Amino acid sequence: MRFADKLFLTMTALLTGMFALFGTWMLSLDFSQLLNKEIEQGNNDSRTFHFLFEMGYQSTEELGEDYAISKTLNSIVTSVERDGRHMFVMRDDGTRFYGGEYLESMGFAEEVDSLIGTLDTAEDPGSSIRNISIRRIDGNYYMFAITMSAIADSNVYLGMCKELTDIYSARGNLLSRYRIALLCLLSAGGVGIYLLSRYITHPISSLGRLASRIADGDYTLRSQNKSGDEIGALARDFNRMADRLVEEMQIKIREAKQKEDFTAAFAHELKTPLTSIIGYADMLNSLKLSEEECHDAYFYIYSQGKRLESLSHKLLELVSMDKNPIIFRPIPTKELEQNLRITMRPVWKQRGVRGKVEMEKAVIQGDAELLLSLLYNLMDNAVKAMDKGDESFMLMKGTCLKDFYEIKVVDNGRGIPEEEISRITEAFYMVDKSRSRKEGGAGIGMALCQKIIQLHNGTMVVQSRLGEGTVIKITFPRG
Repeated sequence: MRFADKLFLTMTALLTGMFALFGTWMLSLDFSQLLNKEIEQGNNDSRTFHFLFEMGYQSTEELGEDYAISKTLNSIVTSVERDGRHMFVMRDDGTRFYGGEYLESMGFAEEVDSLIGTLDTAEDPGSSIRNISIRRIDGNYYMFAITMSAIADSNVYLGMCKELTDIYSARGNLLSRYRIALLCLLSAGGVGIYLLSRYITHPISSLGRLASRIADGDYTLRSQNKSGDEIGALARDFNRMADRLVEEMQIKIREAKQKEDFTAAFAHELKTPLTSIIGYADMLNSLKLSEEECHDAYFYIYSQGKRLESLSHKLLELVSMDKNPIIFRPIPTKELEQNLRITMRPVWKQRGVRGKVEMEKAVIQGDAELLLSLLYNLMDNAVKAMDKGDESFMLMKGTCLKDFYEIKVVDNGRGIPEEEISRITEAFYMVDKSRSRKEGGAGIGMALCQKIIQLHNGTMVVQSRLGEGTVIKITFPRG
């Protein structure tokens, strides 16, 4: 069952219960008040009848019991018997002095005898409210009020009967009309509740349809709900979740692509030297070569073997770097500067490049060998990116910042296309593959650099323009 239908049924049932209970309570309260008023009036009339009877009997008692009773009744019954009240008087032996014909004609004789049998003879007539009884006889309702008067040597029962059918009928009519009114109210209100439930749940339904379309592959869709309620907050959380899922999915796709490229590049890097090794080995085995040709074949086999050895070492270093935790030690930057200057001077001379290493005096924490490998790789890449000539220049500069130490490697070489800057740290990725292989590179150096920077909790930013040069900024925490 849909949430809107549940909301509709719940609200309808709740309103039905509330109106039914409230209406029934109100009608019952009004009926109870009206009935209590009739009972109180009947009790008062019964007391009045009792009082007048005893007063009249006492004034005529000397004339004889039967005559006194008849005389008393003739004088008072017309003043008491009004507004639908019928009086009756009878002795405990069953003799009926008044109202006997009414009781017989209405079929109340047995009912009255039963009520008299339950009458408390010790009861004070002044509290005769206990002797009020309402009975349903043949579908009609009657109120009986009976009191007892002890005169002479016998007990005389004074009773009153009044029909209350109109009160009960009025209550039934009110209940029927209330049921009809409640039905009409619920019919009209049900339409409103149904529309309201659809309106309230529409944003949720929209989110459900949106989620289904995103699950089917339309990842650009987002909820447009801008309300400030809980559903609006849900929509914003949904959009944030969708953005996060799409981002994670793109990361996974990119990682899968990188792994695929890594596998293809690795296979290609192995294929080239192995082809040379196998080809020259076959020549040595199957052909008769001159000494110079043999020397060239040995040289190619050796050089390609060294290339495979270098490639395997770099791969092992890249894979095992995370598994061997580094020990952070204080490293003076001037020692790094001196070591790099000595290492790079022959390279600059060979390439005809003007180079400079200038690092502000400071102490940074890390592994000296890894940091030297990082900086050497960056400077070696900068040298390889430049052509020989007086215009070629590169600089490594270290600067103390507030909480960090920044190292810049600047060159005026060929530069990197903007769309390829984000990929230079991928293993085996090379901007210019033919030139990189000619220079002896395999595309792993920048991947190693990125790994070393991460292990030292540093960051790297690459800025480059094609044909103008490259600036690489590395920042390490000084703590």
